[in-house]
Amino acid sequence: MAFPYVRVIMNKATIYLVIVLLAATLAFSQQNATVASSSAVAAQPAAPAPSNNGPWFSQRHPRYEIRPGDIFDIVFEYTPEFNQTLTVQPDGYVSLRDAGDVYVVGKSVPQVTDAIRDAYGKLLNHPMVSLVMKDFEKPYFIADGQVGHPGKYELRDDTTLVQAIAMAGGFLSSAKHSQVVLYRRVSDEWTQAKLVDVKKMEGDHNLAEDLHLQPGDMLFVPKNRLSKLMPFIPTSNLSMIPVR
Repeated sequence: MAFPYVRVIMNKATIYLVIVLLAATLAFSQQNATVASSSAVAAQPAAPAPSNNGPWFSQRHPRYEIRPGDIFDIVFEYTPEFNQTLTVQPDGYVSLRDAGDVYVVGKSVPQVTDAIRDAYGKLLNHPMVSLVMKDFEKPYFIADGQVGHPGKYELRDDTTLVQAIAMAGGFLSSAKHSQVVLYRRVSDEWTQAKLVDVKKMEGDHNLAEDLHLQPGDMLFVPKNRLSKLMPFIPTSNLSMIPVR
């Protein structure tokens, strides 16, 4: 009778040992998987955190970019014989005396200065070069739509959207103050549009969200609902229509 009893005990011990081994194996596998997953996540580049500094805020004071037709002087401090006046060609290049052609359109003045310094670095030992703009396209913005005087205006100082509307003659009675659109070119292929509720800003007496213009910006003031319906409304019924 001892034998069967011992055999049963051994079977229970074996089963228990197998269960313990399986549990240990499973726990080890899960630990390895967690470590591998963590390593894979750590190896991936972190996604950039969202930022409020988009194109409308990041370039409050952008540098002027050279355009075709601009004229500027380059002055050499120690070798004045290389001083010259350059005109940017329609293809975007300037022709440097004894140093070949350099593409300058779309570059800021410091960037063009560096490019010219590099070009003459092949002829001179550490040339000291400065660039002085003589004739260039003045910064401007365009106002269109339901403003008193649509057109092109020089951007001589730090100007906001509300100030630009005032410069353009203010809103007409047909203007929709709550949906003013500001267009800004961000590349040769893309233009960004921002919808601004000027009516709310002025009603709240809070211009904290008033956008600062950049050269080349265009603001457009659309018509309000009443002005769109005016051509289709009999004159005798105008007194019955509430003004909004």
